[in-house]
Amino acid sequence: MKKKNVVLALGAAFSMMLGGCAVGPNFKPPEAALPGDASYTPTPLPAQTAAAPAGTVGGAAQQFVAGQDIPAQWWAIFHSPALDQLIRAALEHNPSMAAAEAALRQAQESYLATAGSLAWPQVNGQVGAQREKASAASTGGQNAGVFNLYNASVSVSYTPDVFGATRRALEGAQAGVDYQRYQVEATYLALTANVVTTAIREASLRAQLKASREVLDALTSQQGLIEKQFEFGAIPRNTLLTQRNQVAQVAATLPPLEKALAQTRHQLSVLVGKLPGEQGMPVFELEALALPEQLPVSLPSALVRQRPDIRASEELLHQASAQVGVATAAQYPQFTLSGAYGSASTTAGDLFKSDNVLWNLGANMTAPIFNGGALAARKRAAEAAYDGAAAQYRATVLGAFQNVADALRALDSDAAALKAQAEAEALAKESLDLATQQYKLGGISYLVLLDAQRIYQQSHISLVQAQSARYADTAALFQALGGGWWNRAGGVPGAAVATTSASQQ
Repeated sequence: MKKKNVVLALGAAFSMMLGGCAVGPNFKPPEAALPGDASYTPTPLPAQTAAAPAGTVGGAAQQFVAGQDIPAQWWAIFHSPALDQLIRAALEHNPSMAAAEAALRQAQESYLATAGSLAWPQVNGQVGAQREKASAASTGGQNAGVFNLYNASVSVSYTPDVFGATRRALEGAQAGVDYQRYQVEATYLALTANVVTTAIREASLRAQLKASREVLDALTSQQGLIEKQFEFGAIPRNTLLTQRNQVAQVAATLPPLEKALAQTRHQLSVLVGKLPGEQGMPVFELEALALPEQLPVSLPSALVRQRPDIRASEELLHQASAQVGVATAAQYPQFTLSGAYGSASTTAGDLFKSDNVLWNLGANMTAPIFNGGALAARKRAAEAAYDGAAAQYRATVLGAFQNVADALRALDSDAAALKAQAEAEALAKESLDLATQQYKLGGISYLVLLDAQRIYQQSHISLVQAQSARYADTAALFQALGGGWWNRAGGVPGAAVATTSASQQ
């Protein structure tokens, strides 16, 4: 009876060694800690933005729809086949995207390597042959001569995870995999947003160039009439010089716009993985881009689960929490089980005979007794790293809410600005047409006409800039809200199958 109790006690102790508790904190995703009436901006947004006069490009009113989900391919809202084609090419060929996916695969393989070396018994086989001569001193004064020694063995060693050091290490490794996964999503979102905003900038620059050239053509035509009037002595030379100066000033605005347009085209080429000199890039015009009339606005409580940068920061916090557990477990004893089975013989033919079999079983415990406070210091360092990761997580959340708030306010303000600018441009055009008629009839001086031309030129360029701002604001909102990656079929593009979470092991 006593022998049976001893066996049961030993079995219970061994089971505890194999499935002991994991010391250190159990990670829980941080709560958003938002009030029930949380909003992105201190004052409520209107139900929809202002609308510019009919016929204004990008002037339609946009309605804010709270809680509406975001499509995975959010850029499709602009209804531009050329933009869709460009983004597909960027996702396939952009080096940054490829680097992020490679980093994810590296993290997954590193996790598997960690799991293989820590969570499973290590089994090694050994086969050896050697020729040696033993000294007389080692054989009791007898000369053993020269002989051969053959051996073959299999050894097994295992470190039971009594206090959870292995589980915490795997938990941290899995958090590293998940961090890289969200980094892929963040790269995906940044890349698609950069392509969209760069395409919008190209369309804006083309529109500004077109407007500037129209103004230049009008001024050049006007200069021709003034040149003839000067030839006939109808106007003084000062008037002619003023007109020439106005034409030269407008002409001087074209090279910077052309340079900016070329640089934007170069950037688009690089984003899709092409050299700047390669052909085949589509051309973007503001008129070819549709402005969506409905804008989804995610609930504040959902934003922390949608932004890939927030999720990545959360995984860094998770990894720091696991490291606290690893540092805590290092302060406890560690147990090792080992065994070996094999044979040794002086002749190869007798190697596997039963008389030459050898084996051993062993158990070992190592406990820290004195280390100069090193283990305690490492634990405190891990806790400080966790506090730092928590602060960084909070900063990432605050930055995300600021991004959304800025985008929402920009949409509202820029819509009102476009409405006012469209009205101002229309009035400036009407004033210029009237001034031109009056000048031809001699009703006003040339300086009045020149002032009307200058006002219209500025209003026309400002209108184009206000139009492109609305498209850019729309793209910024979708990026700030996370871009709908959670709705994309197939998960992370180009990624391997996810590893098993440490919490499920």
